[in-house]
Amino acid sequence: MEQALAKWESLAASSGLLRFLDINLRSIGQVMFQSNPLTGVLFLAAIAWGSYAAGAPRVAIAGVLAVLVANLTAVLLRAETESLHAGLYGFNGILVGLALATFLAPGPLLWVYVILGAAVSVVVMLGTTNVVKSWGGALTFPFVLTTWLLLLATYGFSGLAGAALPSGNVVTAFQPYKGSPLQLVDLVQGVFLSISQVFLKASSIAALLLLAGLAVSSLAAAAFALGGAILAVLTAHLFGAESDLITGGLLGFSPVLTAIALGTVFYQPSWRVAVYTVLATVFTVIVQSALNVALTPFAIPALTVPFVLVTWLFLLPRQRLEAAPAATHESERPAAVA
Repeated sequence: MEQALAKWESLAASSGLLRFLDINLRSIGQVMFQSNPLTGVLFLAAIAWGSYAAGAPRVAIAGVLAVLVANLTAVLLRAETESLHAGLYGFNGILVGLALATFLAPGPLLWVYVILGAAVSVVVMLGTTNVVKSWGGALTFPFVLTTWLLLLATYGFSGLAGAALPSGNVVTAFQPYKGSPLQLVDLVQGVFLSISQVFLKASSIAALLLLAGLAVSSLAAAAFALGGAILAVLTAHLFGAESDLITGGLLGFSPVLTAIALGTVFYQPSWRVAVYTVLATVFTVIVQSALNVALTPFAIPALTVPFVLVTWLFLLPRQRLEAAPAATHESERPAAVA
């Protein structure tokens, strides 16, 4: 594997076109903290399959378009070369594209929105990095902020409409969720979809491809992703969350990212870090549910903001735990991923 990656890196270094392809593949992998082109290929396969299975191939197309636009924008803005080559400017862009194509109805203006959002995400990434670089990275905050603003704006535009967003009066009273017993098969489904929902996909096959993509880059990342998903599902079930939210992976995708970030990226693995990561992962489920309630009147999804908030909070006291050497560049460069 290392020899193949070294050969690919040599080819990419000799060709501008291959280098740009490499940057985009790494950007896709960086959604889950992996700067690995093979991971990017497997993640892209997961996105393509999930979009096809959902009958919405435009979502995958929007994601690819967005990551290309984001990295072109980074080149035009003369972003720092090492970070660009690591894929750190494109992962927010692909998430913006996937989200917009998921939540908005198809039409010509959707593609304008995707291009605009992908470009703006790079600007937000650069700005956020300057603010938070002392304790961590921008993570997926640029994706969240950009997508929130674009989705909210659609309620004021007649040319854009939500396909998976409420219509009409968006300010409604929140109704408490009703929990119900889950069968083992439902719990297993919830675990897999928690992983696939990182890319806004509800597909167990996509989840397996994502786990494979993590494993070829980092077995620890794959283990923490799976462990984070299991812990999130069990926590949500323990507290009596709505069954459909659990089985759909909608309470687990942010905890999965939290588990990877704290367990494998920002801290060196140890039993203390593992306990710390478990605490953060459980708390991310709580924050996810809280934000689902808080954002109901605005009719926009929480996206990955629970992951961002909890990871930032748990990075603030990082002097108490030994930082991982591999994470140092992620936090000092234009910010880590996912």
